[in-house]
Amino acid sequence: MNMHKIVGLYTDMGYKHERLLKQAAAYKTEDNVRPNITIYLSDNFIEEKHKENPHLSLDECEYIWTGSLFYDALINFEGFILHASAVMMDGRAYLFSAPSGTGKSTHTSLWLKHFGDRAQILNDDKPAIRVTDNGIRAYGTPWSGKTDLNINTDAELAGICFLERDTTNHIEEISKAEAIVKVLNQTLRPSEEKQMGMLLDTLDVVISKIPIYKMGCTISEEAVEMAYNKMK
Repeated sequence: MNMHKIVGLYTDMGYKHERLLKQAAAYKTEDNVRPNITIYLSDNFIEEKHKENPHLSLDECEYIWTGSLFYDALINFEGFILHASAVMMDGRAYLFSAPSGTGKSTHTSLWLKHFGDRAQILNDDKPAIRVTDNGIRAYGTPWSGKTDLNINTDAELAGICFLERDTTNHIEEISKAEAIVKVLNQTLRPSEEKQMGMLLDTLDVVISKIPIYKMGCTISEEAVEMAYNKMK
């Protein structure tokens, strides 16, 4: 076995290529336990995905599809992946989600500039959220998009904010109905009806307990200060 502890779950995961080897290193564990999740991709599977997606390298195919299988499995453990940049500060996690290119990573990088060592990037693209006995937690994962910005730790989830570009800074909490739509648009939707039901159950718990916001902002430290003061 090749054991890792990811999102608090023991994950037996194989890999052959440099990208995942590097990103998963911080999650490896010597604990001799039965895995919660097992992920091994065959060479044939990776090669087929490469043929279907010739713009991707074999390295990238392994990285992307191991992540996809982990996301699917996570739903069985009251968790899901959100397409977001997660910044952690003073033991709490703040997630900023938006379509690619909107500027979520730019916004969270300004938290590091503004708050210094108090802030860290938990995961820059695919943080996980789980409902646990210790509350609703946000986690780093080895899958962090095009960057290697992720930390193998977890923090209390303070809030989720959906970003929009604007010429002025403003933030407001949104309704549960609007929040569900926005979260579903930024997570992986399972094809199986049973798993979709489990995902919706988990989202119902998260959205009922965690404030969800919508923010229009400029690229500025003033936007960071506004977001923190509202979400803390």
